[in-house]
Amino acid sequence: MTTMRFEISGLNCGACAARAEKAMSGVAGVTSAHVNFADHTATVDADRALFAQIESASTTAGYPATLIAQQAQPQTREDETPALRRATLIAAALTLPIFIVEMGGHIFPPIHHAIAQTIGLQTLWVAQFILASIVLIWPGQDFYRIGVPALLRRAPDMNSLVVLGATAAWGYSTIATFAPQILPAGSVAVYFEAAAVIVTLILLGRWLEARAKGRTGAAIKRLIGLRPDTASVLRDGTFVSINIADVVVGDIIQLTAGERIPVDGDVVTGTGFIDESMISGEPIAVEKTAGDTVVAGTLNGANTLTMTAKAVGSDTMLARIIDMVVAAQGARLPVQDLVNKITLWFVPAVMVIAAATVAIWLLLGSLPIALVAGVSVLIIACPCAMGLATPTSIMVGTGRAADLGVLFRRGDALQSLEGVDVVAFDKTGTLTMGAPVVASNTLRADDLAAVAAVEAASNHPLAAAIVALAGRHLPTATDVETVPGHGIQGMVAGRRIVIGNVAMMAWDGVSAQADVPAGQTPVMVAIDGTFAGTLGLSDAPKADAKSTVQNLQAQGIEVVMVSGDTQTAADVLGAALGIDRVIAGVLPDGKADVVRDFQSKGHRVAFLGDGINDAPALACADVGIAMGNGTDVAVDSADVVLVSGNPMGVLRAITISRATLRNIRQNLGWAFGYNVVLIPVAALGWLTPQLAALAMAASSVLVVTNALRLRWVKVARA
Repeated sequence: MTTMRFEISGLNCGACAARAEKAMSGVAGVTSAHVNFADHTATVDADRALFAQIESASTTAGYPATLIAQQAQPQTREDETPALRRATLIAAALTLPIFIVEMGGHIFPPIHHAIAQTIGLQTLWVAQFILASIVLIWPGQDFYRIGVPALLRRAPDMNSLVVLGATAAWGYSTIATFAPQILPAGSVAVYFEAAAVIVTLILLGRWLEARAKGRTGAAIKRLIGLRPDTASVLRDGTFVSINIADVVVGDIIQLTAGERIPVDGDVVTGTGFIDESMISGEPIAVEKTAGDTVVAGTLNGANTLTMTAKAVGSDTMLARIIDMVVAAQGARLPVQDLVNKITLWFVPAVMVIAAATVAIWLLLGSLPIALVAGVSVLIIACPCAMGLATPTSIMVGTGRAADLGVLFRRGDALQSLEGVDVVAFDKTGTLTMGAPVVASNTLRADDLAAVAAVEAASNHPLAAAIVALAGRHLPTATDVETVPGHGIQGMVAGRRIVIGNVAMMAWDGVSAQADVPAGQTPVMVAIDGTFAGTLGLSDAPKADAKSTVQNLQAQGIEVVMVSGDTQTAADVLGAALGIDRVIAGVLPDGKADVVRDFQSKGHRVAFLGDGINDAPALACADVGIAMGNGTDVAVDSADVVLVSGNPMGVLRAITISRATLRNIRQNLGWAFGYNVVLIPVAALGWLTPQLAALAMAASSVLVVTNALRLRWVKVARA
């Protein structure tokens, strides 16, 4: 079982997408199928060997499908805007003379009289017939090419409605022009302008819609643009430029000033600042030195660095981010299921209403009004706006989230996150840095340097924090010896340095007491048998942890910290950050139990974590949110990933979620309301086919334009 993506042709409305989805779902062995009308792709879960059957099923239904190669996923769809622009301009040029003469004659009667007295009405109607016919045959040919077969399959779509409406107006007018005796007395009139204007306005709407939809995938295009085409790689002692596809793990790569980093890896030589904002959403450049990790797509600063490649091609973080964004933009929220059910029967229902409208007006004895009203109903009722309402908002919303370093791995998380009222944080590595730092120090500067010199020979987790505090220029330590469970000792400039816990001090015959603030780990020091002072180490909170907690609480969300640490250490951090509730001493399975306990009380819970021990809680939470700098297991268990590891990302994710769902509701409200209000108006004969076409086109453009507003959603900044 695998997830495959297909490009789908011939989708012109929500009903098309629903029928293509139904055809794919009907293939034996397909677990699920989802067609995204906004980007004309389908996501199908099935055995990969079934891809040909899936393509065939969709094609038979009238919507040709082509399997998308995985590496080409983000950039397969061809831009249809130029072709639609050309068709629209041709249709407009042919329609304008008809419109000016016909509408001008109604608005300013002397025009009508002048034409009648010069070339005559019959000649005018023949000219209109020629121009309108060219509009239908040339720029309007796609409506017939797609719509007629759909009618013959008894699966009418948007194109079928246009075909019926435009052909009815053109056919009636053609009879009035060449065989007027067939029509009842008093009903001889032409509506060539209606047929031509319908096609022109709908083409205009599709052109504007295509332009707007082209912007919905901007996030993926930006991410793809971060990948450089070449890299400067060491070959035979010289750095040479090679294609990025030829870089292999272990290659030494030179990074010049202002160059984008081609692959993931570690800095080998040099020190400089890397701008990681395009991936993490964090605006401040990060200092990198030998041994630090750098990520493909980020921007090197002013210094030249060398790095070794650790991950290339599809294994880089940038490639994984692109995959996640593609998956999120193709996701379907639960609300979309209702829309699909409605659009599937909507077009046939509209055809029934149009037929009933014509029949009733004929009974009332008005053939021209019957024609106008029936055509108007057919045109006004296109469900394009309904089909676009949800997927366009998802595409733009998840794209905006990606720009901010928030990746929605599962589409339903976008909807679930909106209703979260409890956010539970893991402590270490999520709210804290995940590595100890020296928080208090009573040593003199020269004594600290001597202690750091001894600790530099140790691999104890606390040693690195002490060395980092002292700086790089340290004296030399000799005769270094570790005392398991107690500490370490050594000689520095003729002085004996003993470092460790209370037991280590007692072992050295020194009387000492651990005097550090609550929540800190004491490291005591004796020099030449005399107590010299104490270092207090702790896992410091991340810079934005406190503001994140405060902002969540301001939105009425309860903040909980769940930790495997001691209650004392957890309480100290909880008090410092202002957290509502602290639950400590919890084993990995216990974290999941805490989540379930909140859920059993009716809460919707988001859990943030970064380690393997957080995976059970991430999996059972309503929304699991993993820190992107955490373990792969945590990331794989999560619904949302915060690329930078900044806890502020959860606030951004909730903001994007709420804005996107609000936007979807606005779109659906407009799309449904538009049809509910205007179909009766059209049936009563109060709406011309031209206005119906204009309103239909405007509705789709409005929905897409409203979704594009999500590109500028304001979120909390670090």
